[in-house]
Formats: sequence, structure tokens, C-alpha cells
Amino acid sequence: MQFIDLKTQYQAYKAEIDAAMAEVVMSTQFIMGPAVHEFEKEMAAYIGVKHAIGCTSGTDALLLAMMALGVRPGDEVLVPDFTFFATAEMVSLLGAVPVFVDVDERTYNMDPSDLKRKITARSKGVIPVSLYGQCADCEEIPGLWMIEDAAQSFGAMRGRNKSGTLTRVATTSFYPAKPLGCYGEGGAVFTNEDALASEIRCLLNQGQRQQYQHARIGINGRLDTLQAAVLRVKLRHLDAELAARQRVAERYTAKLEGAVVTPFIKPGNRSVWAQYTVRVANRDEVREHLKSKGIPTAVHYPVPLHRQEVFACLGVKDESCPVSSKVSGEVVSLPMHPFLTDDEVDQVASALRDVARMPC
Repeated sequence: MQFIDLKTQYQAYKAEIDAAMAEVVMSTQFIMGPAVHEFEKEMAAYIGVKHAIGCTSGTDALLLAMMALGVRPGDEVLVPDFTFFATAEMVSLLGAVPVFVDVDERTYNMDPSDLKRKITARSKGVIPVSLYGQCADCEEIPGLWMIEDAAQSFGAMRGRNKSGTLTRVATTSFYPAKPLGCYGEGGAVFTNEDALASEIRCLLNQGQRQQYQHARIGINGRLDTLQAAVLRVKLRHLDAELAARQRVAERYTAKLEGAVVTPFIKPGNRSVWAQYTVRVANRDEVREHLKSKGIPTAVHYPVPLHRQEVFACLGVKDESCPVSSKVSGEVVSLPMHPFLTDDEVDQVASALRDVARMPC
């Protein structure tokens, strides 16, 4: 059994993907070729935003968004404590200070109440992460910019709005394991503002506004044309895959109810199920038992950001983020992809029910 089955996905779309990649190779337009521009237009139309800007990775997308917003050394930026490292890493890379906000115990997204408690006079912005495929609460806060980190939620919805359109600027990742993933690294930045889009395009191209004329200190953040070609094909199949993921998630939940803490999706939200993550009291035992049955698992994420060695200097204690501290020791992600069969889901659920204990 595969945790994420990219081989089956490739076989399903092989003719389309091979043709798209061959077209790029034959054209030799590997940097900023036509597929990049076409993919950007298709992305923008899909989520309903004016500007979709392809870049090298979700991590660079965060960096570019903050650079365009003018983040400066010493600025405080509020981020969830329970998420992938890159969200806070890019804050620190710019010399700003990440302030860790606890998460809601049901959705694992940033807790709005704790966010309000941790805003200070030095706060400049907020980066809510739409974790595990479900949109975070992204209500604007007067005086602060906000970036939705939609690395795991491309295609998700909050009400009638798609992830990537909920804030002034948003970012995503096309890492291969994502619901929309390429065959290497890739990402994007989204905004409705012309000036911000122009600034981001300048920054990702070494700060050039025209060739060899450098207006800003930027980065080499261009999306490869080959990756854009692959993503164009996969985008055409995304809605069908998301429907399949939803069926898999519903079957997991029906089979696991009462045995583990199953995912909670807020009313009005539609998750893309980047992960199907449950909570158990005996994670190590669970993982070993499932491994013995040939079932892979993963932990997203075992160490909250405030406990990372590099952030020890900030002096944040567990009691500042009690929910993050708790759930990081209990979460375990199960195989999740659109090609899982009912029998495979049932096999996972049966093995999990045999050994799992509910957390307190």
C-alpha cells in the first residue's frame, strides 16, 4: 500500500503528461516558457483571483510575499505553532520575529482567540496556515497584513471562496505530495492587487523589471516550464481527484468513529484532504502495528515550532501553546490519495481499531 500513490496517478494521465513534457523539451524553452504563463492563467481562473504567479516552491512563495509586503528586521509576525517549519523559517530569514500562536484542538488551524491575545504594538502581520487541506480562519485584523499559507489547501473552499483568495496575498506549494503536485519543486503566489503582483514578479526574477535592469534585490524564484507543463495536466483532473479524496475521507471517518479522534471540518468548509490525520494516545504502538501490516503512516508534525532548536532563543514555553504541545504528540496521518480502494481503506481502519487508544 502506498501512502501517496504517484505511480498510479502518472499511469492514469501518462499520455497527457508525456506529451506536455515532450512539447517543452522540443521547444527548449525551459525557463519562463509558454506553459508557465498558461498555467498561471488557468490557476487564476480556477481559484478566482486576478494574479497567480508561479515560483520555485511554497517556501519561496512565502518569502516573496513577505518581501513584497515590506517585512523588515524586528517586525513581529504571528504564525501557528503547529505547522511545517517553513512558515516561521521565512519570517526569521528576513530578520523578523515569529510569534507562535496556539491552534484550535479540532481543526488544528490558528486559534483566533489566542491570536488576538498575542498581538502587540510590534505586530506587523499574520500568516494563518490552512493545515491538512482545510481553510484557516482568515478574518482581516485592522493594521496588520495577512498571508494565507495555502501550501496544503489548493482547491479547498471556505463558504463560496477558494483557498488562495481569502487574504490580500496568499501562497501555495506544488511539492509532489500535495493534492496538486508537480514532479519536483514548485509554488505560487496569489493576489488581486496589480502593484503587489508586479513587485512579486520583479522579486522572483533577480529583482529585474527588464532584462539586466535590476530595481530590487530579489531571488531566482522562477517556476520551471517542465513543472508548469505537468501541473497544467494535473489541474485538469484536480476536481475529480478531490471528489475521490472526499469519498476516501468519508469512508475512513465512518470506519474509525469512536476509535480515534477523526478530523473535524468546520461547517461551510470543504477540505482537499492533503492528509487524513487522526489522534491517538499510543502513536508509536499504532505506527509499529500498522507497519507490521504493510501500512505506511506519517506524522505531521511531531515537534511544535516553539520547541525547534533554532527558536529556543525566543524562550517560548509549552504553556504558551498548550494545544500544539498536546496534539503534536498524538497526531498520525494515514494513507490518503484519490486512488485508494474501499478495501484498502477498510484494511487501514481495521488495523487501526485493533490497537488505537483514544487520547484523554
